[in-house]
Amino acid sequence: MKQITYAGDSLLTSDAVASALIELTACLAKKGIAEAVSIPVVKNGTATDAELVIGVGNDVLAVPADPDEDGDGDGVDIDDAVFTAAADDLRAKLDSHSGTSAAQFARASDIDSYLDDYPVH
Repeated sequence: MKQITYAGDSLLTSDAVASALIELTACLAKKGIAEAVSIPVVKNGTATDAELVIGVGNDVLAVPADPDEDGDGDGVDIDDAVFTAAADDLRAKLDSHSGTSAAQFARASDIDSYLDDYPVH
């Protein structure tokens, strides 16, 4: 799990969603545009949705997080399929904006290598 920081608030989501969100945010910012997206997050141990505006002018930070966000030792009960589908949707948006296969971005080890490989439009 990763903790996303956005607009002064912190949200817990899957590694795949966080990675795709960061990559899409960077892609949109590089193009000078913004877009609204919805992602699954964990709040009080339950999956729910968060709506974000990402891209130019919107900072998103993702850091590793303990899935036991409330400290009660029982972890989080989430439907992995929901998070996988959301990550796939974000990568599809990334593909539509970049004209490049999402598989290329999935192999990027960090954002610096992603930005080095990003095609200039």
